[in-house]
Amino acid sequence: MNTLPASLLAKVSWRLLPFLLLMYIMAFLDRANVGFAKQAFQADTGISDAAFAFGAGVFFAGYALLEVPSNLIMHRIGARLWMCRIMVTWGLVSAAMMFAHTETSFYVLRFLLGVAEAGFFPGVILYLTYWFPSAARGKAMGFFYFGAPLAFIFGSPLSGLLLELDGLLGAHGWQWLFAVEGLMATAVGIWAYFYLDNRPKDAKWLTADERHQLQAVLDAEDSQKQAHGSLLKVLSQPAVLYLCGIYLLIQASVYGVVFYLPTQVAGLLGTKVGLLVGVVSALPWLCALFAAWKIPALADRTGRRRTVASVTLVVSGLGIAASVTFASPLLGILALCFAASGFIAVQPVFWTFPGSFLAGSAAAGAIALINSFGALGGFIAPIIKNAAEGLFHSPAAGLYLLAVTTLIAAALIMGIRPPRQRPAAKPSPFTTANSRNLS
Repeated sequence: MNTLPASLLAKVSWRLLPFLLLMYIMAFLDRANVGFAKQAFQADTGISDAAFAFGAGVFFAGYALLEVPSNLIMHRIGARLWMCRIMVTWGLVSAAMMFAHTETSFYVLRFLLGVAEAGFFPGVILYLTYWFPSAARGKAMGFFYFGAPLAFIFGSPLSGLLLELDGLLGAHGWQWLFAVEGLMATAVGIWAYFYLDNRPKDAKWLTADERHQLQAVLDAEDSQKQAHGSLLKVLSQPAVLYLCGIYLLIQASVYGVVFYLPTQVAGLLGTKVGLLVGVVSALPWLCALFAAWKIPALADRTGRRRTVASVTLVVSGLGIAASVTFASPLLGILALCFAASGFIAVQPVFWTFPGSFLAGSAAAGAIALINSFGALGGFIAPIIKNAAEGLFHSPAAGLYLLAVTTLIAAALIMGIRPPRQRPAAKPSPFTTANSRNLS
């Protein structure tokens, strides 16, 4: 089997991954900053908890609707132009959130934010398959996933500081929060147009021999993946739909915690959301940063990706439950560290599964569909969390429910069929030459 020199992989990694990481930081910050704005935003606008939960989740409805077409467009026209378009439009819509003073305007702008950002995340996952062979992809995705914890490590204090600007130039703190962070994303999007290359053949920063080596290995891997048939046939495969269900459950736990983490930390500390809460809220993401580096690398090294992913989710689910079980602020925050570490670190391992048996437009469509189901999980998470708390008259009930969904996802991951060597005639789902990588 052809292999790439470590120096070439390092060159590609250092060129692409830090910039993709910056893009993801902006994305996660702009979709989750509504959690930091929650208290001040609701106090100023009078929006109820139920309305806030719906508005926080409706982002994912717009996001899910356009995931598949957006990824197919990117596959056709390239990441350089399409990623620029995505980031510029979502940044402008996010900044416009400063004008959301009613339930209707809140709903509309959150929905449009999802529409604008649709395709970003699956687009990056697909983009990584254009540049990294399977054996190196888990680690590359793990580095990309640094974006979520880094968004909170740096974004949490930034968001808290912006909230402290309440009254500056006649604007509320939550308005400064949305405006500044949204315009930051727009600036990075413009930069992306001049920085990214669509494929290895376009990379002037690689030598001709390096471009040929890299493309030859990627083409050889693609030739081992199964024949796909029509896109509709690919998207309706049981293997793809099974992954959709797992990712929905994972993302439900992610956003059910993320949207309310600042408020939960404020409750543990007995204070309002501000700079102190922002700094303390960064602690779970520091732990998640370490986990996102070590756990995908462990999965790549051992080849036991299902086992590693499942155990990681179990730890996350127990952490979510424990975060509302302990009365001690220290133990509660420690539990949140385990929760955040688990549901962040499992995702780059998860995304090695669809890329192991799909390529080209089939991979573009399937990755987008799976991520759409994840968006559905993000949509329903705040709603079912709020509903569970109302039904059981307990603020802990919602997080216990999310802990259960995380444990179910852990069990389902063990049901993913390990790939087998591609047969000569009728290939089956999860077929790849690299059979040990999903075991």
